[in-house]
Amino acid sequence: MKKTFIQTSLALAVFALPLVSLAAATSVNNISDAGSFIINTINNIIVPVIFSLAFIVFIYGAFETFIIGANNEEVKEKSKNLMLWGLIGFFVMVSVWGLVNVLTGTVSFNNATVTPPAAKTI
Repeated sequence: MKKTFIQTSLALAVFALPLVSLAAATSVNNISDAGSFIINTINNIIVPVIFSLAFIVFIYGAFETFIIGANNEEVKEKSKNLMLWGLIGFFVMVSVWGLVNVLTGTVSFNNATVTPPAAKTI
């Protein structure tokens, strides 16, 4: 189980590298670009992957509870915990997604130049 998990994780990481690096076509010139890149990466890659994992864990728990472990109380308890952790994953991801969107709305990551106020002359 552990060996399969590690192999699957490594395979997914290798397949995700071009998505994260955008095939090395992105250049970060200033802090605004870096912030925008990080927030876009979180919104476009990390959030959907974790939503998918939470959904899979929830569905697997429901499958084990109602189909496999219909008569076995030990399997039912284990799969109820899986369903609970799937729901907790959903809650955490919705919270993170909301916080990232609040951060994006509060701190404007754009390339507009800020002009300082002019000094008064005497």
